[in-house]
Amino acid sequence: MQAAPTKKVEIVTVTGCLRQQGTTWMLVAATDPVASLANQAPGDEIPKTAPLGKNTFRLIGISEFNLPQHRDHTMVIRGLLIKDKVSRINVTSAVEAVPSCAAGAPK
Repeated sequence: MQAAPTKKVEIVTVTGCLRQQGTTWMLVAATDPVASLANQAPGDEIPKTAPLGKNTFRLIGISEFNLPQHRDHTMVIRGLLIKDKVSRINVTSAVEAVPSCAAGAPK
């Protein structure tokens, strides 16, 4: 019997608005995931204005990133994309891009 193929987990970069919902951290109004490296985004990949994307991601593995100081700011997040009903990103890097969110970002 052959083992079922494992799902490949991609490392991606997304940019969006960091929101806290209870004890859960979400990236809302986020851009589409783009294949990436796990390390921190270099300065030339950090946007100067907040994009208004259409995606929402639940952020996991975040204890070392001090997200409360970035609440309601635009963030560039890199990590492992876990596709599901609510897609999750196991965060490997979190960098603030803009100290606010796009005007149309959900609360």
